[in-house]
Amino acid sequence: MSLHRRTVLALPLAASATQAAAQSVTGESFAAAERAILAGRTPVAEGIVIDMPPLSENGNAVDLSIRVASPMTEADHVTAIHILSERNPFPRVARFGLSPRAGRAEVATRIRLATTQTVLVLAETSTGQVHRAGREVIVVLGACVDGG
Repeated sequence: MSLHRRTVLALPLAASATQAAAQSVTGESFAAAERAILAGRTPVAEGIVIDMPPLSENGNAVDLSIRVASPMTEADHVTAIHILSERNPFPRVARFGLSPRAGRAEVATRIRLATTQTVLVLAETSTGQVHRAGREVIVVLGACVDGG
């Protein structure tokens, strides 16, 4: 089998289209996504600082940075930071995996938001604990329009 440049370049597009199609078929809700991450654990409502503007003129690129209070030692560190959106077509916006080698439990990114909503952050630790925090952001011009 020979590979051509166009075939190789099309692979990531096909993979992301397949993932989006699978997610739309499952129709996972915001509440279901949160329950799946919590897996029966009760979240702690402290230890997370979310830095995000309270008002975003354009939902296509909303700056977001997250800091989780953690010693980041081998015995006690943040293993994952999840970002969920309450009103986007797909609630799971991002997941960041961390290890003690990260040194600090901090991430920064830009996310797309469909409309004014609450952004939820869940941080899992190596001790099995989950921290939870949310921030509401007003979006003037929304992104993530659901439809073809």
